Amino acid sequence: MADFMSSISELPVADIEEGTRLRPVSQAAVTVLMQVIQEHGFTVPIVVRKVKTYYVLIDGAHRLEAAKRLGMTMIPVRVYACTNVEARAMETTQNLAGASLSPLDDAVFLAAYSKAYEEMHPETVRGMAGALAKHGSATELSSFAEVIAEKRSITARQVRKIVAAGHKITAQDAEELRRAAKKITLKDIECIGKIADVSERSQVIARLSLGTAKSASDARKQLRAQPGDAHVSDADKKLRALQDAFARAPLAARRAFVAEHAEVLRELLPNQEADATGVVPFVRARA
Repeated sequence: MADFMSSISELPVADIEEGTRLRPVSQAAVTVLMQVIQEHGFTVPIVVRKVKTYYVLIDGAHRLEAAKRLGMTMIPVRVYACTNVEARAMETTQNLAGASLSPLDDAVFLAAYSKAYEEMHPETVRGMAGALAKHGSATELSSFAEVIAEKRSITARQVRKIVAAGHKITAQDAEELRRAAKKITLKDIECIGKIADVSERSQVIARLSLGTAKSASDARKQLRAQPGDAHVSDADKKLRALQDAFARAPLAARRAFVAEHAEVLRELLPNQEADATGVVPFVRARA
């Protein structure tokens, strides 16, 4: 497990590498932090881990960026000795425990934490824990989903749905979704998580990013629509439905329908001259 190498100390800003982050820094948040640091000083150290001759950021990307923009050469840090997996787990827990995340970031961070958690505790992987418990060797084990579910007062099944979606969202997907004009909802995330086909998932994400679909389910409906459907008016769709229903009905039912609605049908037909008997003949309306 991770251990402190030292208490709070200072390091040169230039010696700290940001590495790959799960989400980009918010420019608005950096601006606010710059004001806070200028007024009150640097009150919360960033968290880093030592790798050979340099340091890699674990938590505090916004604080580090604010320090750079303020021209600071030294920054307060806490240094940990830990593995890559432990570092990723720490990064995700710091964010999950901090300010509220968007449904998109929540799914991304939960998926990353799930992966790190299960790598550190392979005995808790769903299925494996049950097998061990069956043989009497895992009576106290809990799965990742159960741990998070208990903390959030939701079901483990709900957690697994969010995590499954997060696992399917690549870094590029997340970047596209963050550019979407309309905020991505939890329902969108869960819908994306259900899409097994990679190509379809990419197209759904693209439509959300471009704003051509109001939701993930709407994007899927658009993709499944037949060519030309988008150009059919509502009136034409209803006409097709009536024609289909009339065509499928047996002859007796069609005759009964015409007899019952004869007066209305006559009124709807184009004006015509009556024949010798005074009856206006029914004619097929031209399209």
